[in-house]
Amino acid sequence: MPKPERRTIWMSLAAFCLLISAAAPQRLNAQGGADSFNGERAFADLKHIVDYGPRPAGSPALAEERRWIEAQLKETGAQVEEDAFTASTPAGDLPMTNILAKFPGTQSKIVMVTGHYDTKRFSDFRFVGANDGGSSAALLLELARELKGRKHALTYWLVFFDGEEAVRTEWEGDDNTYGSRHMVEKLTSDGMLGRIDAMILVDMIGDSHLLVKRDTNSTQWLVDAVFNAAHRIGYKNYFPDEAAGVVDDHIPFVNAGVPSVDIICFDPNDGYWHTAKDTLSHCSPESLTITGNVVLATLADLDIAPHGR
Repeated sequence: MPKPERRTIWMSLAAFCLLISAAAPQRLNAQGGADSFNGERAFADLKHIVDYGPRPAGSPALAEERRWIEAQLKETGAQVEEDAFTASTPAGDLPMTNILAKFPGTQSKIVMVTGHYDTKRFSDFRFVGANDGGSSAALLLELARELKGRKHALTYWLVFFDGEEAVRTEWEGDDNTYGSRHMVEKLTSDGMLGRIDAMILVDMIGDSHLLVKRDTNSTQWLVDAVFNAAHRIGYKNYFPDEAAGVVDDHIPFVNAGVPSVDIICFDPNDGYWHTAKDTLSHCSPESLTITGNVVLATLADLDIAPHGR
């Protein structure tokens, strides 16, 4: 038998190492990650979600969306749970359901990445909520795929909140954040609230003109963590050092003492927020990619050096 050339041997060893590397679980990368999140696939999910039409809390369309989301999550190997409850609203009692996808780590501390999957109800026009409700659900779905098989110290919960939107036209009093408020109550009752190390909320992040400001109602150190990660991986233009205050699903957690941050692109004067114009045409895969990469980079940083409480 002819003796293999040294170059052939090294090429075989290199190929073997690549196979081993591909088979091994990946770790979250705190230094990079700027090209890992698949925004195109998330945008395809967004299209599918929008096809369900208006999806207000308690509607058959939202129930259909929920079944599809859960089926997608189960394909990632996540532990999928429902948190069903009845909410007292100005429209009467409505059934609502939060969705949880759990990815265990080597530690018991939990980081939640959350968003809402319902749309606001309107009777005078058809509201499909591509950005407001759809984009956060699509990002969480793709994040679940990105986390599949990765090694991480912290335990991750991806939570899809129901009932973020007000039932009445205006956002007033307790007519909003039904799912997140119920989750805080449940975690408090179960004695689990103390295990939540951080809560990251994404909302309206599919906007094709992405601009995320530092939310003044969020926990400062966690805002810093998000923006430091965004700037490090090259997204300072989309995450500028400008401040704005937003009331959203993170507020019940902030009030309960859980470090929380809202990653949101919110401009009430953009011309399509809460109108029939909130369609796919105002969203982009690039915005989902950017936000997804920032979330992954933030998770990697927290995994290495969690702030703790």
